[in-house]
Amino acid sequence: MPLPEPATREEAEAWFLAHGLPYFVDDTRDQVRRRLARGRLLVVGGVGLLLAVAAGVAVGWWVATSTKQSGVSAGISVGATVLLLVAAVYAGRALKFDVIGKWAMRHSLASLELLFPLATRAMPMLLLFVTFLFINTEVWMIASALDGGILWGAVLMFGGVATGFLLVRLSEEVDRLDDEVGRDELGDRADVVGLQRTNLVLVLLITQAFQVLLLALAVFVFFVVFGAIVMDEAVLKSWIGEQLTYPWGIKLVSLELVQVSVFLAAFSGLYFAVFAVTDETYRREFFTDVLGELEQALKVRVRYLSGR
Repeated sequence: MPLPEPATREEAEAWFLAHGLPYFVDDTRDQVRRRLARGRLLVVGGVGLLLAVAAGVAVGWWVATSTKQSGVSAGISVGATVLLLVAAVYAGRALKFDVIGKWAMRHSLASLELLFPLATRAMPMLLLFVTFLFINTEVWMIASALDGGILWGAVLMFGGVATGFLLVRLSEEVDRLDDEVGRDELGDRADVVGLQRTNLVLVLLITQAFQVLLLALAVFVFFVVFGAIVMDEAVLKSWIGEQLTYPWGIKLVSLELVQVSVFLAAFSGLYFAVFAVTDETYRREFFTDVLGELEQALKVRVRYLSGR
């Protein structure tokens, strides 16, 4: 991509927005900073907590009355999901995460050629390991016995651990990339701090998370298809000690198969997240591409600051 040279302030701001960098625009950054004020976050958190408690209690009561089983796990999982959705909606609209996310996903799809070599290095050992788990009696006994709330809670836990790991490693990568760009040309104004640094971390985080999600979905589909073909119903019945459940009326795909596949796919997503930022070949290819775009962004930022 040739280095853009916006002639006006408006063109520079449009370039930032088109490349998922809304926090590099002064007015937008000031607006986001106000929306991150403690008072407003407390209001959003309070509203989210009220909605989460209401949804969790309602779902827990419905599960308990309709199934005659404890609805505590389902209520907690639904409540946590509602709280995350409220935070996501606020972040998407008020904090401009939608602008960052759209560009990050487009960039992720455009760089899928980097994902396939990564998958070919990570998938053989991973599939060997999780396939062994997939045909393991204990895994089927545990995963099939989980109710929906606990299973979804496990998925959220895997996602949270992967996100935390990515945040730490990608923050380090942003600092490293910031140190590597052209200091001689850009000078001290090349330093990226505060919300602008957060913007760069979020771009990388969403890009990586989207790629991990694609790979986890591929693992889920693989095990659903593999299980439907090779796993004998009589054997599975002897493993879990009860009849298989077919809630969708499709005899090939049981609820237990879906639960086991979801659990292993979530675990695989965590594995991919760790592998992606520790595999030296992928890091070199991925961050070399990112380095060029970061240098472009910093040069546009210097022109933008000079023209204020």
